[in-house]
Order: sequence, then structure tokens, then C-alpha cells
Amino acid sequence: MTQIAARPVTPWTVGIIADGAFKVLLAAVYVVGSAPLGRLLGVPVWLMVVAGVTLLIGGGIEIGYVRSRSMRTYTRLMVAYDSGWVLTALAGVLMAWQGGTAGGEVWIGYQAAAPVVFAALLAAATSTQTASDLKSRSECAG
Repeated sequence: MTQIAARPVTPWTVGIIADGAFKVLLAAVYVVGSAPLGRLLGVPVWLMVVAGVTLLIGGGIEIGYVRSRSMRTYTRLMVAYDSGWVLTALAGVLMAWQGGTAGGEVWIGYQAAAPVVFAALLAAATSTQTASDLKSRSECAG
């Protein structure tokens, strides 16, 4: 029986798993608290639920690919995602500070769309498996 060596657990992999777990936790908060959070942020309940569902999917996919995608890919995608998160949060605060009512929708809207893009890019990224790993797996399968 051929064994496939697992990637060692490093601080990077722990960080990726923590980031994905945070998205899953935030998703639960958004779905469970969609009505009061929606009122607080001036966002429709349906948008809170959609953001929660997409965060759940994005966080799950992020955790699921941790052993098969390169740290470089993860780092780039996480920096882009988190930069967008910060920028939309700042835009939302600026809108609210100026008396606008769309700040919450901008911020939550980003969180409804960005996890889907993040997950799609992560899924489309090249696997870090080598040809010998794939050959070993095919030999084990049949």
C-alpha cells in the first residue's frame, strides 16, 4: 500500500485554517443575527443571509484546499481579499460619517461577492501535487 506524504503543519497552514474558520464563524453570525445586524447596518436581511452563505462557502473551500494549493497562491489571494475588505469597510465608514445610508450595503455587499471570487480563484489555481503524487494515487485506486 502506497502512502501519500501529507504537507507538514506550519504556521502558514495554521493561519490559513484560522482565516477560513473565521469566515465560517462570521457566516454563522450573519445568518443567525441577520435581522438585528441588518437593522444596525442598514442592510436588508436577505443580503445578510447571502453574505453569510457565501462566507460559509468561501471559508470551507479555503480550509479544504489548504493541503493542495501553494502558500504563495493563498498569500496573494488572502492579501487581495483582505485589502478589499478593509477598503470597503473604510468606504462604508466614510459614507456613514458623511450621512449616507449605503455604507452597510457596500461593506456587506463586498462580503457577499468576494468569497465567491476568492473560492473560484483558489479552486482554479494549480495544485501543488507533483506528477509522481498523481501517479501514486492512480495506482492506489486501481
